Amino acid sequence: MARHSQCIVGFYNLENLFDTRDQPGVLDDDFTPGGFKRWTPERYENKLHKLGRTIANLGQVGPLEAPAILGVAELENHTVLDDLLQTDALEGSGLEYIHYDSPDERGIDTALCYHRELFEPDAQQTIPLMLYETDGRRDYTRDILHVSGKLNGEPVHIFVNHWPSRRDGDAETAHKRMTAAQTLRETIEPLQAENPETNCIVMGDFNDDPHSESLRFLEEASGLHNPMRTLFHPERGSAKYKDQWMLFDQILLSHSYLNYQPGTHRLGRADIFNPEFLQEWNEPFKGKPFRTYAGRKYLGGYSDHFPVYVQLTLEP
Repeated sequence: MARHSQCIVGFYNLENLFDTRDQPGVLDDDFTPGGFKRWTPERYENKLHKLGRTIANLGQVGPLEAPAILGVAELENHTVLDDLLQTDALEGSGLEYIHYDSPDERGIDTALCYHRELFEPDAQQTIPLMLYETDGRRDYTRDILHVSGKLNGEPVHIFVNHWPSRRDGDAETAHKRMTAAQTLRETIEPLQAENPETNCIVMGDFNDDPHSESLRFLEEASGLHNPMRTLFHPERGSAKYKDQWMLFDQILLSHSYLNYQPGTHRLGRADIFNPEFLQEWNEPFKGKPFRTYAGRKYLGGYSDHFPVYVQLTLEP
């Protein structure tokens, strides 16, 4: 496989990337031409074009035209991934993907896109989140996607997450995100017991910021480093809600990525990818992510989240 001295590892919440077909058993009726959102083929194609442009530009932060690794969330199925990777901006980019349908009631999943010249997957699995309401009913949500393989020839375990939302209240749902953190810890612990130098990259929309209890537990209990912690600021984030910036989108890495060892990757920098074309231009929303919808109002933007990324350098 090809080796590059620098590569981009990113994560992007795609804000409800649905196709226009009504899928039985999934709550996707809003995203149909006759549904609440009036989700037409033209609007779908426009969103695909915009997301493809974003991903291609994110890759150009490094030496490639596409990221080496990109975790994505809020996509409906493999069809939308096929369509996304066939857009003008990404066709021929070398990106492939790994995706599983999750039990989420809305039908949204996570997936891992990877550059086939840089990453060689060797195993993948879904890790279910066993969450329950106070009355004992199971809360069906997104699985965690776990992919192992070799990045530039170096072994790595990648975990793509989309943790339960705060829709029913922060405090009321905090235990669900803590369960997600504990589930991840239970998966990472035996990997580290077998090899203390195991490389792990944990990415996702955690619906918690870097200082939340769930992220602090995951960082400390699993021996991870969160470079997004220094990016968390009242004036900047990956999403904005009620005039408050949030940094729910994060990438955490094993401390092995902080070492200088020949033939291994080292963390260069971490950042939020928020160029002007991804931002709202008009007041009072200027600077926020230019989203596809505000309620039922179609805006025609990209996503309500900015992507985040880390740059890894391969030590000679």
